[in-house]
Amino acid sequence: MNTDTETPRKNRRRRGPLISAAAVACAAATAAAGLIALNTSDGAGSPEAAPVAADNAAKSAGALIWRDEFNRPAGTAPDGGKWNVEVNGDGGGNDELQYYTNRRDNLAHDGNGNMVITARKGNPGDYQCHYGYCQYTSGRMNTAGKFEHAYGRFEARIQIPIGQGIWPAFWMLGNDLGQVGWPNSGEIDIMENIGSKPADVHGSLHGPGYSGGNPITGSYYHPQGWAFADTFHTFAVEWSPESITWFVDGNAYQTFTPADTRGNPWVYDHPFFMILNVAVGGSWPGDPDASTQFPQQMKIDYVRVYDLG
Repeated sequence: MNTDTETPRKNRRRRGPLISAAAVACAAATAAAGLIALNTSDGAGSPEAAPVAADNAAKSAGALIWRDEFNRPAGTAPDGGKWNVEVNGDGGGNDELQYYTNRRDNLAHDGNGNMVITARKGNPGDYQCHYGYCQYTSGRMNTAGKFEHAYGRFEARIQIPIGQGIWPAFWMLGNDLGQVGWPNSGEIDIMENIGSKPADVHGSLHGPGYSGGNPITGSYYHPQGWAFADTFHTFAVEWSPESITWFVDGNAYQTFTPADTRGNPWVYDHPFFMILNVAVGGSWPGDPDASTQFPQQMKIDYVRVYDLG
């Protein structure tokens, strides 16, 4: 893998090198600082109502062009025709503590229609991390080289984990990452959460001149103040040449356009690939503490991509 396109950034996440046939390096994420409060008051009225709202929004979006419903037997790996499984313990450039493995106890179907990414305390494989002997394991997978697309509605129905130091994410990177590097390739964070703030999720853009600790970013607060970990929620973006809009449970909560890049380039004009992962620790969420319970699971019911026409 060529990771020379990456340089670590302080106080922000750099997601580590991905293992894929595309042979590109991965990076970046949402910030601990400068988050815009974009809380809505018209969200889903209850956890039970959320999937209905999201499903209605998806049906009106356009033609379904890619999907994974995760309907495989319990204990099986992600579909190798759709996903690459990443393996590394480099800490993503901001002191994350997990080792991403290809073990089924970190990344596997549950037999009930979900892909489950499980963060665990311990080190059954004697893995070495950037800080020494690894303390935690987790999973990360991406579609680089297998599905890369520009524009449309990208959505996933997810039940996120919870707890101090837990960092789940559903996000995308530009497929020219290996050629132009991060952040010139662009990054679209569809959903990120830090487990110590269970009622908040974040959506961000990273590009040249607005990355690391200075992204274009906003957040959505659960209308009832409930933890997003309590049940499944649908997280999506609708992306066009002119704008990107973020949704939670069918509710649009922010839109960014080229006018929002502070005079810097809008680099969302080429195909991106998708990533799902659960990090442990790092400069944004902080490390787990005595209150953090393990294992922690992110359950993904589906990932779907629609053509908006």
